Formats: sequence, C-alpha cells, structure tokens
Amino acid sequence: MSMNKPKNPIIAGLDLGSTKVSFVIGSVTPEGKIEISGLGHAPNVGMRQGVVVNIEATTESIRKAKEEAELMSGYQIQDVWVGVSGTHITSFDSKGMVAIRNKEVGSSDIDRVIEAAKAVAVPADRQVLHVLPREYKVDGQDGITDPVGMSGVRLEANVHIVTGGQTALNNTVKCVEKAGLRINGLVLDPLASSLSVLSEDEKNLGVCVVDMGGGTCNLIYFVNGSVAHSSVIPVGGQHFTHDVAVGLRTPQMSAEDLKKKHGCAMSSLVADHETIDVDGVGGRKSRQIPRKDLADVLEARAEEVLSLIADDVRRSGFMPFLGSGLVLTGGASQLEGLIEMGEFIFEIPVRRGLPSQIGGLSDIVKSASHATAVGLLIYGFQQKKELLMQQAAGDLNIGDSLDGVTRKIKNFFGEIF
Repeated sequence: MSMNKPKNPIIAGLDLGSTKVSFVIGSVTPEGKIEISGLGHAPNVGMRQGVVVNIEATTESIRKAKEEAELMSGYQIQDVWVGVSGTHITSFDSKGMVAIRNKEVGSSDIDRVIEAAKAVAVPADRQVLHVLPREYKVDGQDGITDPVGMSGVRLEANVHIVTGGQTALNNTVKCVEKAGLRINGLVLDPLASSLSVLSEDEKNLGVCVVDMGGGTCNLIYFVNGSVAHSSVIPVGGQHFTHDVAVGLRTPQMSAEDLKKKHGCAMSSLVADHETIDVDGVGGRKSRQIPRKDLADVLEARAEEVLSLIADDVRRSGFMPFLGSGLVLTGGASQLEGLIEMGEFIFEIPVRRGLPSQIGGLSDIVKSASHATAVGLLIYGFQQKKELLMQQAAGDLNIGDSLDGVTRKIKNFFGEIF
C-alpha cells in the first residue's frame, strides 16, 4: 500500500488505556492549527489500572489501533506521543532558586531555576515525567507566571514534579517500541486531556479535570492557570461493568453493552415502565427486567466513585480555588446522569469535557473517550512548536528531521576531505 507524502508535518498520539488503545493522527497547518486525519482504536486486555500486565496483548492492541489510524489518514507513522497514567504515578512540589545573571531574567535563567527545582532526591525506581512550573518569584515578588525580561537579583520557582514507576514506564515503552514506533515523549494522561477539554479561562479561574478511564480516575488541578496538584483514584468504568455483571447476573460483555446503551447513574431519571433485555450466563435464556434495576446498580457505584473524587478534592486543599468547578472527561464520564449526580455531590459546578480546539475530521474524536489522545497531539505540538511551524511553512523538507540535515552536511564534508 503506497502511503502519500504528507504536505504538512504529522503528529500522532497514543492513549494506552486499561480497556482500549486509541491512536490519533493529526497534521499541523501553516497557521498552527491541528487537523485530525485519522483515528484507530482496539480493545486492550494487556493492562490493568494503567499498568502493563501482558506485553504481547498490549503490543498487539497498539499495532491494530495504529494500522487502523494509518489506513484512515493515509500516512505512515514512525513516532508518537504516549499517554501514561495509573496507580504508579506520584507527584510532589519542589522549589528552586538561582541568582539572575545579567540583572534581567532571560530564558537561560528560567532553565537554570527549573534545573535547581528538579535537583531533588527522586528515588532510583522512579522517573520524572514532567516538571510543571506553578509560579515564579523575582526578589520575593510572587504570583509571576512569566518572568522573562523582569529586573531582579534572585529568581525562585515553585514547580510540581510528576514521576512514574520506572518498571511500569519501561514496560509501556517496550510495548510501544515492539509495535514499531519511536516515542517522542511520555505525557501524563490527565495533563493531555486537560489540554483538549479546558479553556484558558477555566484554568485561570481554577478547575479540576477528572479523566475517568476504564481502570482509574486521574485528577489534575489547575490554580491560577498552572498545574497545582495531581492524583489517581483506582476505580473506573470497569468497576461499573463488573457491578452490572454481578448484580444482574449477566456476562461481562453484555454488562458493558447494557451500561453503554441503557445505563443511567440516577434511577430517578428513569421512567418506571422502561424495560431492557438481559442475557443470561452459561446458556440461560435472556430475561426482561425494568431499566430501573440497572440504574440502581450503577447509581450505587457512581455515588461511591463521585464521593471518592469529592474526598480527593477536599483533601487536596484546593476546593476554595476551583472557581470553575470540575470537568469530567474520559470514557467512563459518558454515563448518563453522572453530571447531574455530580452537581448534587460536589456542590461546585460540574460539566462534561469534550475535545475541542482542533480541526479536520474533528467529529470522529468528538467524544470524551478520545480526550486524552487528542490532548497528546496538542501537547506534542506545543513542545515542538518552532520545528513544526518551520516544517509547515515549508522551510524544511519533512523527510529530513534536523539530525538528518546535520548528517547530510557531515557526509558532504566527509566526501571533500
């Protein structure tokens, strides 16, 4: 199959979930917009709560999703931004301080102060994923988000450091590389999701994004526009499905279908006369039950999960700073009635977050379950903005990444001498 040469630079995002793998491909226009051109997904049984438990199965799922996305977009993908999450992620705050070199803050001072803040004892079995600046201080003046160009003697930074378990990350990397891909970077799932579902205003007002996946709920808090805290709650959509399977005595697959098609998190929203067909287990014949019974099972679990989230928000100490409330996203947030119940439990505004700020085939990813994958594209674009914009403007030939260019020069000189 001949792949066409892309006009614009291509970015790809891979969201490795406990229930499914999503692979999204987008291109960057010269105007700096991301256009979605392909989406692939595959069910994944090789992960549990964000951690790889079966290398073969996970690799196979990545391959399937990648091929599907490549077929749709017509591009072949070599490298990808990968989302990571799960119970092995921990995060903490740290501070750094440096002297300002030329009495005026330059970008090198910022790099140095971040390095200083990074220089904390991270245990050998953990790897730093992100160092996210919360705020800067110049000579004790705090609340500065971008200190470049300011005069002063001393620069301080408060940063939030996100780390992941080395083993879990190594196994994720192994699966992605076995599927024939290079990794541009590992990105915290909820950080990626927040890029695709939040507006700048929400971040500035203070907001908590809850990325509700199959195995875990990942939370990330924004205060004054920057990340202040992140945490993981080890329950997710699979727990809902399991409850339905046990409560209604039906196979897991049917339980998943029932949850998606007829599920509702508040039984008060369901009419009394509605009925649903439930498959029996082990060859027993299917039976009709009131839809309310399904809602009762889901309501109990939804209440529990939302209470756990509410506890986390209270414990974090950021409750008073969440001016725009909570945003629920991720596949498990699609359950009908969840937002209504959230309003009731959290006492702060709740909304469902869908990926926005993208063009192209945006309707194929207009679902909360693709928030992370779309966010990975946005993250990748922000990280490599200068390079991608040059490529989009046609200054560089896309086939030659920068190292390719230097190699050509070296070979050229090698031939002369």
